[in-house]
Amino acid sequence: MTKNVSEFDDNTRFAMPVRNLITIVTAVALGVWAWFGVQERLNRVETQQILTKSDLEKNTEFRIKWPRGELGSLPADSEQFMLIEHLSNQLTKLSEMLEEGKAPFDQQQALTLEFFEKRIATLENKIEQLRDVISELKAVKNVNP
Repeated sequence: MTKNVSEFDDNTRFAMPVRNLITIVTAVALGVWAWFGVQERLNRVETQQILTKSDLEKNTEFRIKWPRGELGSLPADSEQFMLIEHLSNQLTKLSEMLEEGKAPFDQQQALTLEFFEKRIATLENKIEQLRDVISELKAVKNVNP
């Protein structure tokens, strides 16, 4: 009986055409290249997805918190708020003065009922004087045609 056991070791030889060996090596190289290309593409897509998700979360936070004033305000808004506050204080003071009957007209006069009565009487007198002047001018014009 003979043994037909094939032993493989580092000295074992086998015959293969070189073109087949080149084809196998090329196929393995292309497979490895394609695999790493797919992995790189997946990594890019995952990174882009993570960045987009982060931007979306920041945008949502900004969109919600900015109108509430939780993220600050523009300098123009702050200036407008200060002007509104100033005007509100002035309106409050004027309302109090009107209720007391002492609202300022000029810096020295007050808007009281007596003030308006005097002002109306003065204006009525001026209107009467203007009517007199107009009637005199008409009379002079009619005399000298």
